[in-house]
Amino acid sequence: MIRPVTSADRAVLRGMLAEFYDTDAVLHPLPASYHDAALDELFRPDSLQRACLLEQDGEAAGYGLLSLKYSHEAGGLELWVEELYVRPAFRGRGLGHEFFAWLRGLAAAEHIRRIRLETEPENERAAALYARMGFLPLGYCQMFREEAT
Repeated sequence: MIRPVTSADRAVLRGMLAEFYDTDAVLHPLPASYHDAALDELFRPDSLQRACLLEQDGEAAGYGLLSLKYSHEAGGLELWVEELYVRPAFRGRGLGHEFFAWLRGLAAAEHIRRIRLETEPENERAAALYARMGFLPLGYCQMFREEAT
C-alpha cells in the first residue's frame, strides 16, 4: 500500500531517511540536520514537498520523497522524485510498480505535466524499472553548487 505521509509518521520516516543515506545508493553523506530540515519543510502547510510511505504486511517498507516545481521546459508543474527507498527485505515484491501507479494518480490529481527522477549509472536495476515505467533519459549533465546560508 502507498499512502501520503502524515505528521504521525515523522519518526518512522526520519529513521528510513537515515537508513537510505547509509546505503551505497547515495553518493555523499548528509548531516543529520538536513533530514530534520527536510521533515520540517514537508510538514509546513505551504510546502512544495510531498512524501509517501510504502507499506506491506503492516510494516513500513520504504518511502518516496517528492518536490513540486513549475517547469517552463515541461510547460507546467514538474514533480521531482527526489528519493525512492525500498528497504532491502521488501525489494522484489512489486512496491516499485505500486509506487509509480500511485505517482501517476498524484500527477493526474495535481495536474503535473512531468515526473522527473535520477539514478546513478551503476544502479542498473533501478534504471531498468524506470525504463519499464516509461521514463526516458533526459540527456542533461546535472551540475550543482552549494551555497552558504
